[in-house]
Amino acid sequence: MDARTETRHIPLCVDLDGTLLAADTLWEGVAIILLRNPLMVFAVLIWMSKGKARLKYEVAARSGRQAADWPYREAVLKRLARERETGRQVILVTGAAESVALGVAAHTGAFSSVLHSTTDINLTSRRKREKLIEQFGEGGFDYMGNSRDDLPVFDAARKAIVVAPDSAAEKWRRSHDAERLDLGKSSRFAALKSIRVHQWAKNVLIGVPMILNHDILHMDAVVNVILAFFAFSFLASAVYVINDLSDLTNDRRHPKKRNRPLASGQMSVPMGLMLALCLLLASLSLTAVLPSDFALVLGFYALATTAYTFVLKRKLLVDVFTLAGLYTVRIIAGAAATGTELSFWLLSFSIFFFLSLALVKRYVELDEYDGSDGNQVPGRGYLAVDFEMVGQAGVASAFASALVLALYIHSKEMQEMYRLDWALWPLCPLVLYMLLRIWMLARRGMLHEDPVVFIMRDWRSLVTMAIGAMFVLAGAMGTP
Repeated sequence: MDARTETRHIPLCVDLDGTLLAADTLWEGVAIILLRNPLMVFAVLIWMSKGKARLKYEVAARSGRQAADWPYREAVLKRLARERETGRQVILVTGAAESVALGVAAHTGAFSSVLHSTTDINLTSRRKREKLIEQFGEGGFDYMGNSRDDLPVFDAARKAIVVAPDSAAEKWRRSHDAERLDLGKSSRFAALKSIRVHQWAKNVLIGVPMILNHDILHMDAVVNVILAFFAFSFLASAVYVINDLSDLTNDRRHPKKRNRPLASGQMSVPMGLMLALCLLLASLSLTAVLPSDFALVLGFYALATTAYTFVLKRKLLVDVFTLAGLYTVRIIAGAAATGTELSFWLLSFSIFFFLSLALVKRYVELDEYDGSDGNQVPGRGYLAVDFEMVGQAGVASAFASALVLALYIHSKEMQEMYRLDWALWPLCPLVLYMLLRIWMLARRGMLHEDPVVFIMRDWRSLVTMAIGAMFVLAGAMGTP
């Protein structure tokens, strides 16, 4: 019997969590249950007290996860398909609950049989090793796994195939010269990508009240703005991570969002939770040294953005008004951090300006929506038919922002601050140019990112803002 014939008669046993799936079904299920209802933490603790096998069963029964919701490793699926084409028996051997294991097996069609945990037995590590030896004998099977828990099984297998190993599994692989399945390129900056540092550009709005109040040379104000910027940024990043955790299913169905670290499995759920906690603690530490008014505004932002994450982002139009309001809250936070008095006109302009940008964000999502999940955009309150209406509302908001800006420039308070107030009038066409250009790019299908981030990266928008700043400076030159 040659080696190929021998291999065909040796079953290939495959682990699920972290091997076939770029996720841990237990951790993800727990996260979904707790994000859906935080009070379920008490139920989770009770299940844990009854053993990990019982915990897996209860979580699987309540998480609502379907087999199609998991992030599968394409390289593993292709390898299993090739093995089955040779007539080889491929077996799913997992510590996951029965409903999860059978669902995956039915969805993929890659397995001839399934071994899984029960309500009493957690089929991992040595229990998995004993089960496989009992069925196939020591050295009577090949095994594909990824973690420290798989080391006893690797030792009992005829051949080990390591997939996306943790440090312990990689050490074992090197010492035994075992095969490592190539998964292609993987991101080494998953955590950095998950906190979306590029989105911090939005928080420069915190400095707007200081600049408009001509306090940019006051060191105390500058220091407070910097601290407030990072406090806001850390909190926003923590919310981004929580948002990604709560929206895993919808993200995995999205053509671009499926590549986010948590949705793709580049970052685990426990790591995501730890990252969010660290960011939150960093934000609270900075907030402690800032004025109490800033803490109140930041607390309101945290509540509003949490409500947006779990409820409001799925509500028709409420989502875009909330987004516009959250941008305006940044301006309010900047005023609270520096003790600057806010202008009604500034807040009104901010609402219309950012409402236009929030609408263009939804417009792009509707434009990219292929209708594969029905008439309603997944995770949103919009139908495909709303496309043109969203566009019309966004362009109208752009013109409204320019009108409010014109009234602001003509107001008594602006005339008191800027003797050369006529130098500020070009700001109106500049604002319209920037917003209408974004809308035209969106209409052409050329806007592929958050519009606020686009503005911060687009050289034409940056030049437009620089020209606007020069006009503001010219107007301030006449200040007594």
